[in-house]
Amino acid sequence: MKTDRNQNKTMTELHELETLAGYRFRDFSLLVHALRHSSYCNEHHLKRNDSNERLEFLGDAILEAVSSEYLFKNYPDLTEGEMSRLRASLVCEPTLAFDARVLNLGDFLLLGNGEEATGGRVRDSVVSDACEALIGAIFLDGGFDEAKSFILRFILDDVENKQLFRDSKTALQELVQQNSPNGPVYTLVEESGPDHNKRFLVQVTVEDRVYGIGEGKTKKAAEQNAAYEAIRKLQEQ
Repeated sequence: MKTDRNQNKTMTELHELETLAGYRFRDFSLLVHALRHSSYCNEHHLKRNDSNERLEFLGDAILEAVSSEYLFKNYPDLTEGEMSRLRASLVCEPTLAFDARVLNLGDFLLLGNGEEATGGRVRDSVVSDACEALIGAIFLDGGFDEAKSFILRFILDDVENKQLFRDSKTALQELVQQNSPNGPVYTLVEESGPDHNKRFLVQVTVEDRVYGIGEGKTKKAAEQNAAYEAIRKLQEQ
């Protein structure tokens, strides 16, 4: 993004997001609404409901319905409990944040200066909420089928791997032990930020080789993200 991130996004910039998302809005204001964080509304004296929180609520419900239908149709051997656990993995905050980063969604958010300064643009909770708000906006603009199409492309596109977000560390441990007596080793590479907004960067090694690097607001979250990246790399091999 070449312009000031705290200013309203230009039409060209938002068309870039539409291209990445594969959806062209009829009502462009819905897209802007989906990107408007509550901190932006507070600093610009807008109404609370001008933020993306209500769209997030709507998108969350649509995401649950679409993911439930998808699992019901595509995993006929799973029990109700197994489907619930798998769905939870696919729509949890770290998974949605991962999906949002595929779209570079954080780059397009409208944030208040305070949220911007404390790393809101890369914070899992912020970008995952915006992802759900975008689903809600697409639903209002184009209907259920368009929202479903977006979800299938960006959220339910890699179920077998994305379910690992729920406990990537356990999955990596089991994968490594199939071929090595030594388990993965997690190392804290960097810790930054004030106490209320910490950022941790962790790397995971297998047999002294780095296989994944993860970031998170807690050390545990960073380890989970690093483990997920390691699993993807090991599976590619």
